[in-house]
Amino acid sequence: MPTIVQGFAGAASTDQPAQSLEQIESIYRKITLRVIPFLFICWVINYIDRVNVGFARIPLSKDLGLTDAAYGLGVGLFFIGYILFEVPSNIVMERIGARKTITRIMILWGAISCSMTFITSPMHFYIARILLGASEAGFYPGIILYLTYWFPSGRRARITSRFLLAIAVSGIVGGPISGWILHNMVGTWGFKNWQWLFVLEGIPAILAGIFAYFYLEDGPNHAKWLTQEERDLIARNLQADENVKSHSKGHQFFDLLRDPRVYVIIAGYTVVPLIGTVLNYWTASIIRQSGIQNIWHVGLLSAIPFIIGAAAMLINARHSDRTLERRWHFAVATFIGATGCVLLPFVSTNWVLSIACLGLVGISYFCGTGTFWTIPPAYFSGATAAAGIALISSMGQFGSLLAPMLLGWLKTHSNNIATGLYVIAAISVVGGLIVVIGIPKSALRERRIE
Repeated sequence: MPTIVQGFAGAASTDQPAQSLEQIESIYRKITLRVIPFLFICWVINYIDRVNVGFARIPLSKDLGLTDAAYGLGVGLFFIGYILFEVPSNIVMERIGARKTITRIMILWGAISCSMTFITSPMHFYIARILLGASEAGFYPGIILYLTYWFPSGRRARITSRFLLAIAVSGIVGGPISGWILHNMVGTWGFKNWQWLFVLEGIPAILAGIFAYFYLEDGPNHAKWLTQEERDLIARNLQADENVKSHSKGHQFFDLLRDPRVYVIIAGYTVVPLIGTVLNYWTASIIRQSGIQNIWHVGLLSAIPFIIGAAAMLINARHSDRTLERRWHFAVATFIGATGCVLLPFVSTNWVLSIACLGLVGISYFCGTGTFWTIPPAYFSGATAAAGIALISSMGQFGSLLAPMLLGWLKTHSNNIATGLYVIAAISVVGGLIVVIGIPKSALRERRIE
């Protein structure tokens, strides 16, 4: 008589022997320890390379003659290449595998990051940022897709949050490291401190990309460190996920474009990079404006909002997985971020209160990101997951493209970014409500872990 995989409601029937809950937990613990730490390190390296320009802004702007508006433009231009190449990258990953895709992305972005050492004009800065975005495109949505190859829906918020802790770690260690390089490498061997910043933080990406080729597997079926019984269990649980999803969704890329809920999800995701822009690219400037002038101290203090956000994300993700509630967990996070953005201009001369408000922004960014990326895999079927996740990620990045330009322009022309922060706050509230109203709970099909 057929049995089911124990410990999962709605698991598919099989003729295989049932595993105990302890055995199942042991298998997923094994996968987590094998897969997540390396991806975690890669994401830390990636994020440091992406946002280190926020720490380099002051000396870089002085040497290249960048205004705040020009700096904001350069930050935003990163996302042009990012947006253009995310969907193609994920589609290619489905064909050639995660191992080759991640290797290619990491080596390219490391090389381009190192090449930023040689920029000598604003135009060089713009071109380098576009190329950096194009090279990194596909990494984040590719990893989100890659995790769906291993983990069923009931585990994804916690697994995704553990991966996204890398963003927090990049802020916690990246700020002090960047501050130390800028403080101690002035004129070393004839190079500027910001030149050392780009090359020293770009080399690890190249090395990690080479290592990825030999370490990563394209999926459970290629993992020699799993037994056949373990691979079968993973396959059954993933298939059970597919069985409980709606089969009314289209199976072609153009079917995604005709689905109105896809645009609701995109609108919701736009909030995440908007909030992230404040945290990742303006934290150092906000802290410095509050009265902290030593760049090393700015780097150390910039880690605090990331620590607060990381702790909140772990609590939020655990509760979201336990309740299988995603929409309100996301919406509440956006409301918290809006509160932080509104309060920031009123406390801009007090570094303690400024960091507290940035902590609210950190809570919003990390909790919102960790919860949001459980929604697309729960909505799309396997046939549309790769293109759907990449489409949402790339289109949602329009917020990242526009926000730095808006904040930089306002900073140049009014010497403050208050208006931009208010706009971001309003969009954040609207984005949270759109997800709650536009995506009914019944549209997200997930299985509860008993």
